[in-house]
Amino acid sequence: MEATHDVLVVGAGCAGMRAAIEAHDAGADVGVISKLHPTRSHSGAAEGGINAALGNAAEDSPEIHAFDTVKGSDYLGDQDAIEIFTREAPGDIYQLEHWGAFFSRREDGKLAQRPFGAAGSPRTVFAADITGHVLIQVLYEQLVKRDITVYEEYFAWKLVENDGRCQGVICWDLLNGGLKTVGGKTVVLATGGQGRIYRTTTNAYACTGDGAAMALRLGLPLKDMEFMQFHPTTLYPTGILLTEGCRGEGAYLINSEGERFMKRYAPNAMELASRDVVSRSEQTEIDAGRGINGSVMLDMRHLGAERIIERLPGSRELSMTFAGVDPIYDPVPVRPGAHYHMGGVETGNDGETELTGLYAAGEVACVSVHGANRLGGNSLMETITFGRRAGRAAAEWALSNTTVDVPRSAEADAERELKALLDVSSGERAWQIRNDLGTSMLENFGVFRRDEQMTTQVEIIAGLRERYKRGVVVEDKGEVFNSDLTQAIELGNMLDLAACMLQAGVARKESRGAHARPYDYPDRDDENFMKHSISRWVDGGPELSWKDVRYTKYDPMERKY
Repeated sequence: MEATHDVLVVGAGCAGMRAAIEAHDAGADVGVISKLHPTRSHSGAAEGGINAALGNAAEDSPEIHAFDTVKGSDYLGDQDAIEIFTREAPGDIYQLEHWGAFFSRREDGKLAQRPFGAAGSPRTVFAADITGHVLIQVLYEQLVKRDITVYEEYFAWKLVENDGRCQGVICWDLLNGGLKTVGGKTVVLATGGQGRIYRTTTNAYACTGDGAAMALRLGLPLKDMEFMQFHPTTLYPTGILLTEGCRGEGAYLINSEGERFMKRYAPNAMELASRDVVSRSEQTEIDAGRGINGSVMLDMRHLGAERIIERLPGSRELSMTFAGVDPIYDPVPVRPGAHYHMGGVETGNDGETELTGLYAAGEVACVSVHGANRLGGNSLMETITFGRRAGRAAAEWALSNTTVDVPRSAEADAERELKALLDVSSGERAWQIRNDLGTSMLENFGVFRRDEQMTTQVEIIAGLRERYKRGVVVEDKGEVFNSDLTQAIELGNMLDLAACMLQAGVARKESRGAHARPYDYPDRDDENFMKHSISRWVDGGPELSWKDVRYTKYDPMERKY
């Protein structure tokens, strides 16, 4: 074994680093595993802001924030988790600010807050439009200040279960080669999302669902896997994110006829309707022939150069670099792209999973705060609030237990499996199957879902998994920076998760949040589907069951709210 720690955090984005800091401050010896340098984690790509009911811009409260989140989730969010989240968010914002997070301010010195989609008050705290970048630097400073051990460029491959609990992680050492085992009395998964299952996505290349796949293979339940949020404004043709902050500052969406089309779909909220509504509206315009090259246009010209340069400098730079358009002078082509996965490893309110010693936080986890649709600005806040809670719970458990024992057989099995992967000499390259997966998912399980397309996609995924089993050739047999090998492993993760997503999607015969079936089940069906889907891996395939949503005071049946 390479080393052992009280708490081992897998992933070094906002959730992972916040968990590590909290566990350390609770007295635990902490190690962090990351396949990237921490400041290269995908949290750094978050742009628009982080939600907390500070009430600086208008009247607000944790209760109003909670209701907006419940309603935005299409009532599938677990309300006890949402109430914890909205109650603790303001304190977490102030702590980040005291650590040095350089948030934008109002003229009176208070933290500025901008409006975001489906929010009852302007509650999104922001640092221009590079909020995630600022947070990840601040958290990394705190990690370094505490001298927390980081196993950089360690690719987490398998969780070690022994004696009925999680006791470590088997990794591939990217820098030096070879398998390394790091033991932990407790393990916190914070590995992020799986947007790379889709061809067009705002997600980094690293977002391949590794943590969820590792948990799935240990028999743990994944929750609400059918819900993939499409962000309405991703740049054509790259899929790079343009923040919701553009619309929060007042940008318009227009079609090929120059019409501000959101007045047809959401006459009150217009461009600041929830993300699922805006994405569906855009796709409807594009499908009706009122798009340009499969896109609509985001128009910021009326905001003026000064406001764009002050509030949206990152968005302007991205537009100029990747679309060749300066938004001060011209509208920018945008379209919906896969952005955020509401589903993930099922956890309790302290990040605990079904397996003793294993916790999860951030996008890999499903608490569920977001239900069927996440509100913009809520995910960065979730990484901090639930990262902190998971870190503390993991530390408290670890400090009251003493042993770490990774059986030699677990390492031997992993070595054998790895050798089998490297020994394949004829077959396909991983990127070929990955391309087919990404293209078909976008086509058959995108903004709108049709029964026949989903059925086709189930067969396509079965075929892709068969191709993967027959053999993926890892041409690079070397030890150092073997990205050929890690991409083959990532592909296996994504294929398994896609199978879970499709099974749950076919079974949910309604339209709710990001799961829209307008052609066969256009309405929400509270009677039959006001429940979470639960996916487990049984005998080489996904098995589906259902679980009740946890309520406190917002009852969708009464429609009082």
